[in-house]
Amino acid sequence: MLATLPDDVELVELHLHIGGAVAPHILWEIAHDHGFKLPVKSYWEFRDLVSADRARVSSLDGYLEIMHRWTERIQSSPSAIERSVYSIIGKEYRSSRVTTIELRFNPMKRNLGGERDLDYIIAAALRGLERACLAYGIRAGLVFCLAREFDYELNDIIVRKAEKYRDRGVVGIDLAGPERHTLEFGDEVDRYRELFARARDAGLGTTVHTGETSHTGAEGVLTVIEKLEPDRIGHGVAAARSDELMARLVERGIVLEICPSSNLLTRAVSGWDELGEIFARLRAAGVRTTVNTDSTYIIGTTLRREFDLLLAHGVLSPADALQAIDTARHATFVH
Repeated sequence: MLATLPDDVELVELHLHIGGAVAPHILWEIAHDHGFKLPVKSYWEFRDLVSADRARVSSLDGYLEIMHRWTERIQSSPSAIERSVYSIIGKEYRSSRVTTIELRFNPMKRNLGGERDLDYIIAAALRGLERACLAYGIRAGLVFCLAREFDYELNDIIVRKAEKYRDRGVVGIDLAGPERHTLEFGDEVDRYRELFARARDAGLGTTVHTGETSHTGAEGVLTVIEKLEPDRIGHGVAAARSDELMARLVERGIVLEICPSSNLLTRAVSGWDELGEIFARLRAAGVRTTVNTDSTYIIGTTLRREFDLLLAHGVLSPADALQAIDTARHATFVH
């Protein structure tokens, strides 16, 4: 069994949150440059504050708490978000030879509740993206996350901003946030149907976080497919529990963005054995899957390490790994 990917294989990252992908030392510097009051005094304590491990994090909510309370707030200025985007793209290229990358974030979680201008935040993120692409010669795009916990009107504004900056480097929209805020099972999902249709009409790619926890499950994934009609689904591991659902994914050509270490950390899957079963069922059904990190620094991983772990645990064969990379290359919203 091949233990690692060849060094010259170029990787594609489709699911990476800016809030979880900036190195702690850069966040530390940004926090001090902006006079951000921290609850710790030393860098080492800070590094622990913005990192997740299985001893401290046992669910999706615990993982999101780190981003929403600390890392995203530290990134909440035009200069901070520009530096964050630039640093992530360079680091992913240097550490894993990622040559196509989508970064996702919610710009409204960087404007301090309206204290800072949303367009300035977005323009700064796009500057960081453009500078990094020029420096490293890679392809990249931004995906704007709608928030499950936001009022519909706020998410509508985010979609309008994505439409506005479609030709500047914004390539898609996402629906993210705590899955306990279920939009899948009420009347609200019909309102979001219009938002997603509008985004598609504007030429934006669409993806949705669902099927990551028991709050949504396979039924939630099925509703998302029928109502929101996304190009891709973030995580979606619950899909492997339903033959009908997997058949629907194949029929619609929907791609899953699987994040192995993240799902292990948040207990979306119980361990490597279950993860192997999930991949095997999806593969047997013909569901198109990709491998991603979700949050490199909060989790403590890289995209290359994710593939190496899957190979080492026998979850993927070398041919499976190369197929996942090729699937990601064809499924990216970056053109």
